[in-house]
Amino acid sequence: MSFKVIKRSPDSKARLGLLKTFHGEIETPAFMPVGTQATVKSLSPDDLINCGAQIILSNTYHLYLRPGHELIRDFGGLHKFMSWDLPILTDSGGFQVYSLAPLSKIKEGGVEFRSHIDGSSHFFSPEKVIYIQECLGSDIMMCLDVCLPYPSREEEVSWAVELTTRWGRRSLEARTRNELLLFAIIQGGMYKKWREKSAIDLLSYDFDGYAIGGLSVGEPKEVMLSVIDYTRPMIPDKYPVYVMGVGTPEDLVECVARGVDMFDCVLPTRNARNGMLFTSFGKLVIKNACYKNDPRPIDPDCDCYTCRNFSRAYLRHLYVSRELLAYRLNTIHNIYYFLNLVKQMRQAIKDGNFEKFRQSFYKRRES
Repeated sequence: MSFKVIKRSPDSKARLGLLKTFHGEIETPAFMPVGTQATVKSLSPDDLINCGAQIILSNTYHLYLRPGHELIRDFGGLHKFMSWDLPILTDSGGFQVYSLAPLSKIKEGGVEFRSHIDGSSHFFSPEKVIYIQECLGSDIMMCLDVCLPYPSREEEVSWAVELTTRWGRRSLEARTRNELLLFAIIQGGMYKKWREKSAIDLLSYDFDGYAIGGLSVGEPKEVMLSVIDYTRPMIPDKYPVYVMGVGTPEDLVECVARGVDMFDCVLPTRNARNGMLFTSFGKLVIKNACYKNDPRPIDPDCDCYTCRNFSRAYLRHLYVSRELLAYRLNTIHNIYYFLNLVKQMRQAIKDGNFEKFRQSFYKRRES
């Protein structure tokens, strides 16, 4: 197996793991910065490494449309194209089909869609999605799946589960590069019986890992955590478990406590560009006038490049002046915060005191 559990928390379901990929090992729990179009917005590969990134996520749909998977293949793959030597996970495009629903039509054979760039027509089959990801050279490939909005009727969910399973089997059969890992995506909406059906059927194919998909689609937080509560135990511990598109710092802490290993989310980069920064004591909106003369760093307890070198006053000046450096410095801080958060959780699991860390995390925010 490419994954092994190193240590388990004695006071929760949190676990420390090691995932081996073609481009290196990943300590879990792990957060993957989102580099949709072969770039984490405003950051260089060196910035990401200095922030502690072990792996990044890119997007099959977007790279297929621009610049094209075969062009990237001819450059030696995505790693060489973007000068990133560490692991890359690529999502399948299933979420883009969901988010761009007016431009797409789902059939048994795959998805017909129109480009959001120029309106041109395209078709994704499960086999084509695997071919694209093998051209990219993704260390971890994702199967094409059917993601539904919240709420969805049960008949829609049952259809999506069955089709996702058939597409998963076809994806596995289409794989030609066995050195690249392939994860299946468990769907089922907010219905426990359909989550169980999806998990049982996909587990029968013994993929390299399993993702819990179909979350962060508008459902209340308590519903999301409930789905994870009953879905995570369905997946045997020998597999890495990835919750897609999640989430806030609180989400990461709660999901790790439930035994989740991998995460991705656009929040740190998107919020950075909007001037909202994550700290150990909560959120900080840097454009607020109260920071105009503030000499302190964003977070006195943060050791990122931004906090070591710049004041809140300077960062506010950059942001309200719309200087490009604002986006880079804010993004460095937010990415570092997320990566350091999972690093702290790994250390807490290693030390056997994850629950103590969890309580301290919330207590700091309350104070």
